[in-house]
Amino acid sequence: MTSENQELKKAGLKVTLPRVKILQILEGAGDRHMSADDVYRTLLDQGEDVGLATVYRVLTQFETAGLVQRHHFEAGTAVFELAKGDHHDHMICLESGNVIEFVDPIIEKRQHEIAEEHGFEIEDHSLILYVRPKKK
Repeated sequence: MTSENQELKKAGLKVTLPRVKILQILEGAGDRHMSADDVYRTLLDQGEDVGLATVYRVLTQFETAGLVQRHHFEAGTAVFELAKGDHHDHMICLESGNVIEFVDPIIEKRQHEIAEEHGFEIEDHSLILYVRPKKK
């Protein structure tokens, strides 16, 4: 049984060709965050006969099952990445659109301190920095 099949079964999803193909595409994306349209175009380039509605449905199922995380970085465009189980934050370059993942223990510690100072504890959070290259 392939690792994709095992991941789908472990998430409680039936193994179907579209699900396997979409999971393979996301696994092959590395650190790249893909929109549903990106996934759909990749399927078309591979000669797969999967509709855009199916891609959206499968990505939503993956999100519900905890296989992927959905992010809204740009106006109205949702992008997806495999849920790796590790927390990281993001920087988005306003010129190139590149997404840079980073982890900073000082930022993480300070966020928890701020929440505690206000009588809360953090359940989850998302930090997105919108950046532009420095002018030389």
